[in-house]
Amino acid sequence: MKLDDIDLRIVRALQMDGRMPVQELADKVGLSASPCARRVRNLEKAGIIKGYAAVIDPAKVGLPISVFASVKLERQREEELDRFAQAISRWPEVVDCFLMTGQRDYLMRIVVSDLEAYERFLKEKLTRLDGVASIESSFALGEVKRSHALPVK
Repeated sequence: MKLDDIDLRIVRALQMDGRMPVQELADKVGLSASPCARRVRNLEKAGIIKGYAAVIDPAKVGLPISVFASVKLERQREEELDRFAQAISRWPEVVDCFLMTGQRDYLMRIVVSDLEAYERFLKEKLTRLDGVASIESSFALGEVKRSHALPVK
């Protein structure tokens, strides 16, 4: 789907407020409500808008610790990569995971309540995965910037 200027304005507006009523969104992008709603549905069907979610403050729900874990696998064959991806997809503590280039194979962000919870996560889950050669953990001291909005032009 090729995005025109109005589609991009819709995307930018919904990134700032996904609960915006259609009429308000239509006013912001210069359309009437029906064509605006139709464009939103088209963006959803095309997978450009993947869903809507509330942005939660992790500390206020008892998850103040963010850990960035770099994982190196013993081998980088497709089966091993798939097995790792399937395993971590079941773990709610892993909120982000990226397959990487360079020295490490995966970079994950893990949220936990405290250091003991991270230790349990390591011992009971991550270190028990077959094929994991090494794990390097870094603890976030503070959040400088976090955005869910993409810099759509």
